[in-house]
Amino acid sequence: MWRVGGIGVGVAVGWNIAILGPVATRLSHVYGVGLAVVGAFVTVQFVMHMLMQVPGGRAADRWGARTSALLGLVLVVVGNAISLPAPQPVLAFVGRAVVGVGTGFAFVGGSDYIRVRGGGPLLQGMYGGGSVLAPGIAVAVVPSLADAFGWRAPYFSAIAVCVTCVALLALAPATVRTVRHAGERLDLGFFRDARLYRLAAIHAMSFGFSVVVGNWVVTLLEHHGHGKAVASAAGSLTLLLGFFTRIWGGSILSRPNARALIATSLVVGGVGAILLAMPLPIAVLVVCAAVVGLAAGVPFAKAFIGAAQARPDAPGAAVGFVNAWASLVIVAGAPLVGLTFSLPGDGRIGFVVIGVLTALAALATPR
Repeated sequence: MWRVGGIGVGVAVGWNIAILGPVATRLSHVYGVGLAVVGAFVTVQFVMHMLMQVPGGRAADRWGARTSALLGLVLVVVGNAISLPAPQPVLAFVGRAVVGVGTGFAFVGGSDYIRVRGGGPLLQGMYGGGSVLAPGIAVAVVPSLADAFGWRAPYFSAIAVCVTCVALLALAPATVRTVRHAGERLDLGFFRDARLYRLAAIHAMSFGFSVVVGNWVVTLLEHHGHGKAVASAAGSLTLLLGFFTRIWGGSILSRPNARALIATSLVVGGVGAILLAMPLPIAVLVVCAAVVGLAAGVPFAKAFIGAAQARPDAPGAAVGFVNAWASLVIVAGAPLVGLTFSLPGDGRIGFVVIGVLTALAALATPR
């Protein structure tokens, strides 16, 4: 039961990443705002998610991982409920902010719960895989639900998923605080630990990178003459395929060549993004999108398990610190790549730059 409850946390968090985008046009009309404002709803959520990573990790260290994850999921339910009464932008902004606080607590708490219960690299990979599979399913399901529930469909779906996952986690065994001095402040040595920055680099330029690419690849392909259907299919691959390689990335950590495989995945993912910016046949571009999605999942287990092992004095905070950098890449990278659509190349410069940075992150892969 604890395995199902733990993985369910990742599913619930992942679902809330992608519930507004699939019905953004409908929300724009109902709320009476432009698409940029609907995008800002999501940005607020990610900013709060980023800011809560280290506090969420400390909460897991202090109170126990299951307690922290349950608190996060309850906040996600509350945040979505805040948006339900009326299509008012202020309610949407406040609701997404609360959701971001909740996902910040829940995601780190869920990963730490699996660690404390004895889950190994493979299970951590499955946890991460669930968090990227869920948004892929949400993209397909939420538009259909909107036909029945209207503009409230994203919020209703998120509440249903989270309530289910709360029930599963509540039935799972509890955990106890595992760090003796978790009530103390983090010392400066924590923030100077080079190991955490190396792990943050490979996670930020794999997960964060794939989300930025997934957000803009559809627009890139459409602007360069390709149909919406094939462009959308290519975009979904950059996230969905990470489900398989996050699991595989956990299974390879005991291999002597694990470091080489992780570094290679970053190089391959970077090259895939660069090729997406090239004037290649659409079949080749779809393959490149698939390569980006597959490559992006490999470093996940190493980043999270490595962070907890590097800082046994504050394992939850360490995982949160590493994940915060991926959130920063999403918050900063998504609008910056968007700005490159007004430059020569119509977005291609942004894909080349982020591809180069991802390939260079291979140099940070820890042993």
